[in-house]
Amino acid sequence: MAKSIELCADNGAFMEKFSLLPQPSSHAQLHLNGLTFAVKDIFDVEGYVTGFGNPDWARTHSVATSTAPAVVSVLKAGATCIGKTVMDEMAYSINGENIHYGTPTNPCAPDRVPGGSSSGSAVAVAAMLADFSLGTDTRGSVRVPASYCGIFGFRPSHGTVSTSGVIPMAQSLDTVGHKIQYTNLGNFVETKVPSLKHFTDNGTKTQDDNIPSLVALSSATSLLQRYELKNNHGEWVRSVKPSLGPGISERVSEALRTTDDNIDACYSLNSEMREALSDLLGDFGILAMPTVPGPPPKLQTEPTALESFRAKAFSLTSVAGASGFVRFMHVDPMFILKKFIHIFGSTLM
Repeated sequence: MAKSIELCADNGAFMEKFSLLPQPSSHAQLHLNGLTFAVKDIFDVEGYVTGFGNPDWARTHSVATSTAPAVVSVLKAGATCIGKTVMDEMAYSINGENIHYGTPTNPCAPDRVPGGSSSGSAVAVAAMLADFSLGTDTRGSVRVPASYCGIFGFRPSHGTVSTSGVIPMAQSLDTVGHKIQYTNLGNFVETKVPSLKHFTDNGTKTQDDNIPSLVALSSATSLLQRYELKNNHGEWVRSVKPSLGPGISERVSEALRTTDDNIDACYSLNSEMREALSDLLGDFGILAMPTVPGPPPKLQTEPTALESFRAKAFSLTSVAGASGFVRFMHVDPMFILKKFIHIFGSTLM
């Protein structure tokens, strides 16, 4: 029987709600301590029928006698499971519409589909009903709803995470993936870094391809860079008068003219950025963002276009510069896998 009345709450994300408390072992590192998660109704949870998105399937199958190892691994890492989520019938769609249980409402775009088949898992995270969720991805069923709902979806390499206790759709392709929330970095920086107001140019707010707070952040790091370069090398430049190429010559000349104005604000901004990102990421968080705004400029690019690209690039790279945080140009897939193994290690096949 459809659960349309119950699904009206919580954006229609959940099939049923319950609480599975963490199961930490004495030697486990609780990477997920205090976090909540939801699971797609394709994972076995002891004492509950795994519904596979269809009431006839639920009617013709018994309650699970054990919990899927992937779910157990998350519980052992300190997280609390808060329920099972709606999915497309038999995991056979990427739309996220279910005629029996209703379509979870996409918090990012309520007039559009949430994507599937891990629809409720994506909606639960996007609506901030859970910190993260587990889903399955055969041909896009984690990644598509994550994209539609404006969150981060991760499909691991096939076979990395155990699919035991997970109803198979197409086992040659099935994977267990997860979804997490993402932060609007521009809004976050604007809210959490009060010294940014010294570098905000209201004119940038009218440019569609700029994020004003990150442009202001770039202005602050640029000022600090000029100031410290002048202090480090200004005397040499003035005495030697080196031959410098186009672009470099102009920037060095500008650095030599830099005064102490707003320098204290630059140092305050760096401290505020470091504190804000530390609070956001904690001990195990990862901030994933572009390094540059597009492909590398072509050789002999016209200077104005090159400078525009450079300015946009610095609005991205200045996040790490101002905060002092480590930043990868390319993330090694093995690094991501190792972080994943911290949580799912016991389920490796």
